Amino acid sequence: MKTNYLDRLSPYLLLVLTTLFWAGNFNLARGISGDVPPMGLSFWRWVIAFIIFIPFAYRPMKKSWELMKQHFGLVFFLSLLGVTLFNSLVYIGLQSTTAINGVLMQSVCPIIIILLSTLIFGDRSTLMQWVGVLISLTGVGAILVKADITALAGLHFNQGDLWILLAVSCWALYTALLRKLPAALKGVPILGYTMVIGIMLIAPFYVFESLTFKTMPVTLTSVSSIAYVSIFASLLAFLFWNNAASRLGANRTGQFIHLIPAFGLTISTLVLGEQLQNYHYIGMTLVASGLILANLKTKQKVLKTA
Repeated sequence: MKTNYLDRLSPYLLLVLTTLFWAGNFNLARGISGDVPPMGLSFWRWVIAFIIFIPFAYRPMKKSWELMKQHFGLVFFLSLLGVTLFNSLVYIGLQSTTAINGVLMQSVCPIIIILLSTLIFGDRSTLMQWVGVLISLTGVGAILVKADITALAGLHFNQGDLWILLAVSCWALYTALLRKLPAALKGVPILGYTMVIGIMLIAPFYVFESLTFKTMPVTLTSVSSIAYVSIFASLLAFLFWNNAASRLGANRTGQFIHLIPAFGLTISTLVLGEQLQNYHYIGMTLVASGLILANLKTKQKVLKTA
């Protein structure tokens, strides 16, 4: 019996590589923020990824075409949230905030998913979950105001941090809404469709950016950066994650998302030379504590509904 090459590799290795690729995406975007415009990076990331992906996705997409048309409104909204807004807002935010702040904001995504699942689908949450939500959001607040309460009073926030928080909220809503998709659209078909629609939605903003702000430079830095985010942070990460999830199950796989801040902080300090400040430690402690509390009793339920 023929065995898929990925099936020969440890699913844990695949998950570690996936989270490393995603952490690298934050740090790379921050490192090239002065050279590569955000909408250009977002647009070409998905164009190249789709060109590579379409030979494998064409038949599943064609097979599910009629079903996609029946759920076009949902597919369109998922494309807007997951491809257009999430990536673009992350890249915009990293123009003016640190990669450290970016990956720490990403770590609160499971908490936002709990909030949205409760509001949208009426999922029941325990008192412990709500305590965890409150503690984690307090941690995010500490990072936003740099643990300085006077900044809160004067509404002095780093604009980049707010863009990242908005991006993470879009991804959380995207994740929460995935459950509404019929099973036949999940996996390869939905990735292909959201790529196409997302690219079309990004295109006008990319053109506007090129005409009014900055054109996409054709340099070794820009080409290699697009290659990384297209191949590693998009395609390989998707393939690795889904292969591991099919072998380990959603519950065990989902816990690996918390490796992103760990890898991200390491890369930020070693490669970009960013330094952790006291408010980062305060925020990390609060976010981590909230995540632990929020998942103690209903970890399985939250992962299934997300």
